[in-house]
Amino acid sequence: MGKLTKQALKEFLDEKASFYETLEFLDTDPIQIPARFSLKQDIEIAGFLTATIAWGNRKSIITNAQKLMEIMGNAPYDFIMNFDEENDAERFEGFVHRTFNSVDAVFFMKGLQYLYNEYKSMEDFFMKFQTYNRLNDAIHDFKNTFFSIPHPERTKKHVGDPLKNSSCKRINMFFRWMVRSNTKGVDFGIWKSIPISSLSCPLDVHSGNVARKLGLLKRKQNDGKALLELDTALRKMDSKDPVKYDFALFGLGVFEKF
Repeated sequence: MGKLTKQALKEFLDEKASFYETLEFLDTDPIQIPARFSLKQDIEIAGFLTATIAWGNRKSIITNAQKLMEIMGNAPYDFIMNFDEENDAERFEGFVHRTFNSVDAVFFMKGLQYLYNEYKSMEDFFMKFQTYNRLNDAIHDFKNTFFSIPHPERTKKHVGDPLKNSSCKRINMFFRWMVRSNTKGVDFGIWKSIPISSLSCPLDVHSGNVARKLGLLKRKQNDGKALLELDTALRKMDSKDPVKYDFALFGLGVFEKF
């Protein structure tokens, strides 16, 4: 593919974003796990836990997220609110996804319980950041709050920190799921207080490689600085909904081996 003009590149990516953001996308994507629920808090918790383990092979992400839901009796919010470490921790014994294990899972139950005891929903926690241009401070603040109760040191690595130059791929994907509108039936659009324009692209190996091939990204590492560069380029193409291009970059990388 030769070098495209800015307008041609935008048209190409608009077309690909539209092509991939369809109900069929759910068949192979981890977003299918939170999509099984209708209660707002269930969607948030299922989405957050699924996004947290969303790295590596997509089939195993879906399988292991499904396992987590089964451990929680397929009622995540109810399970979190009634979680009692002494009685419930053993349910997670043997659970592992890459480096996320039962120790991490048990703390995530406690961290979420702490959050939902303070706030009616996760959206309520993030509401104070609705005027921010990007959500870096929100993610940093969330990590500090989530780990403000006693926690295993090892578990902190499972929530990225943009102020430490992490691209925070998983939590940015979670934001996309919660905030972007449901017009195509893929993302949920259940958080109305965060503007879609402030979302960042979930930057991973696939989207990063495609962005570099298309000239949207020069930086070689997929870190926080690369994300700022990519965000800036995507916002020039669509300032209202820059993260729709995640579908284009991901689809081109995964399905078309672009």
